[in-house]
Amino acid sequence: MSGSEDSKFSGREPAIDVRGLEMSYGSFVLMRDLNFTINRGDIFIIMGGSGCGKSTLLKHLVGLKRPARGQIIYDGVSYWDAEPEDQERLKRRFGILFQSGALWSSMTLAENVAMPLEQYTDLSPAQIRELVSLKLALVGLGGFEEFYPSEISGGMKKRAGLARAMALDPDILFFDEPSAGLDPISARLLDDLIIELSESLGTTVVVVTHELASIFAIGNNSVFLDPDVKTMTAAGDPKLLLREPPDPKVLNFLTRGEGARQH
Repeated sequence: MSGSEDSKFSGREPAIDVRGLEMSYGSFVLMRDLNFTINRGDIFIIMGGSGCGKSTLLKHLVGLKRPARGQIIYDGVSYWDAEPEDQERLKRRFGILFQSGALWSSMTLAENVAMPLEQYTDLSPAQIRELVSLKLALVGLGGFEEFYPSEISGGMKKRAGLARAMALDPDILFFDEPSAGLDPISARLLDDLIIELSESLGTTVVVVTHELASIFAIGNNSVFLDPDVKTMTAAGDPKLLLREPPDPKVLNFLTRGEGARQH
């Protein structure tokens, strides 16, 4: 990343502040003492090996699972301390793309994307049709409105899921392993689309992934979860963490074990 690009990410306001977060299942503590900030416009990577709690952290961030302790703060509002109506208001600002794409198989792509607009807005059917076409065009699926999920490829399903996640113009987009199940070319196209949407719309993006190509291609900020010590051991730009790893396990993860021979 060039110096000018580095400056592009400086001085941003926090979109999400995570403070003293502990994640647990009953008495089993998965992660503790998580403290990090996701700034507006970041493409933020939640990374770490299998079983470290990446997807669980995402569930905490989007309001699907209450943390054992700690705070998740959106624009000065502590989500888990807020009243239910305020939590609902905050959730309207989120767009979520689940690993499978989570499209309804009995509905066309247009009907899938229209669903949140029908549920949460007072727009007319004509206005919804226009917006749906726009969202599908944004992800490269213009003209596919009447296709069913079974009629398109895996990469196209992910993009259709992204169009639905973007339906309500969210401030923050959350992705759970967006490249899972995709061939390398489709995965790269999805990475390019994430960057394009982030830059053109100013959307903050939070991505759970273990794919190195994606981590380095799109991420400008990150947190690394270490299941052995049950806490985060690194945060920051993944490219900087590769150059100056704060911990051998971070280097090992970011080089897939080749780091010892290179450093």
